[in-house]
Amino acid sequence: MRVRDDFRSLTGPEKASIMILAIGEDNAVKLFSHMDDEEIKEISQTMANLGNVSSNLVERLFVEFAEQISSTGSLVGSYESTERLLAKALDPDKVSSIMEEIRGPAGRTMWDKLANVNEVVLANYLKNEYPQTVAVVLSKIKPDHASRVLGALPESFAMEVIMRMLRMEAVQKEVLDDVERTLRNEFMTNLARTARRDSHEMMADIFNSLDRNTENRFMTLLEERNRDSAEKIKALMFTFEDLQKLDPGGVQTLLRNVDKDKLGIALKGASEQIKDLFFSNMSERAAKILKEDMSAMGAVRLRDVDEAQMDMVNLAKDLAAKGEIIISEGGAEDELIY
Repeated sequence: MRVRDDFRSLTGPEKASIMILAIGEDNAVKLFSHMDDEEIKEISQTMANLGNVSSNLVERLFVEFAEQISSTGSLVGSYESTERLLAKALDPDKVSSIMEEIRGPAGRTMWDKLANVNEVVLANYLKNEYPQTVAVVLSKIKPDHASRVLGALPESFAMEVIMRMLRMEAVQKEVLDDVERTLRNEFMTNLARTARRDSHEMMADIFNSLDRNTENRFMTLLEERNRDSAEKIKALMFTFEDLQKLDPGGVQTLLRNVDKDKLGIALKGASEQIKDLFFSNMSERAAKILKEDMSAMGAVRLRDVDEAQMDMVNLAKDLAAKGEIIISEGGAEDELIY
């Protein structure tokens, strides 16, 4: 039987296959766990066709590998260095496709990647697909994630998906491969391009930071141009008036952390409901002192009120991110049980 001994004729996959065979099963399993399905298929196919490989060739391969590793000195891995390396070996379109995918959600397989996609983003994509396709996707991702995606779909469409999931037989491999390929080529590529952030969410943050007059002006103009987008942005914005969504414990936590001077200025321009919310969560003495301080301020500039209120909103967001307060969205799941 012919024994392979020509080092120069080895392809990249052949070198990888020989090394994996040479390092033993336990180490090979660890390497395979870091590869995606396509890489494993290619390596496996190459391994099966290697035939006999001489010990001299194996030794030379390891020597080359050691020399290449040791000659690099310190290593720095980044998107930019990876892209430059790929550009030397692949055509530009292929490089662009690979880089867009790896900049998308983390995960080795497509289904791992989908687990890291926000349910609203995923639902917005899937609602334009066939219900049967959506049923296949939801059957492949984790149940808790699937439930959130289902809840974000239009109700009638979600029911179509549920009925198909109930009638679903074992999915043929060809169908699964086709769905996976579509997700990879269309959804993940677009997701990577949009930097994984919803444009309405981004605009809501920007609008939150505008002063009151500018915000009202832009919102009025946007309502004339695109009422649907204006409503989405309004729903995503967190304003000073939204502090009414805090429970008493949350208000008291906010009071302990807020600058008392800014609190007085912020409340000067607040609604009576917001004022009552904060005063009712203070001691009588503290509330009396704050009211006196506010009265002594006299007239304050609207710009200063906006700034103080925005500082309080940002403080509330920071405390919510740390888990110290809960900002209720008003849904049944946010109700408190005593």
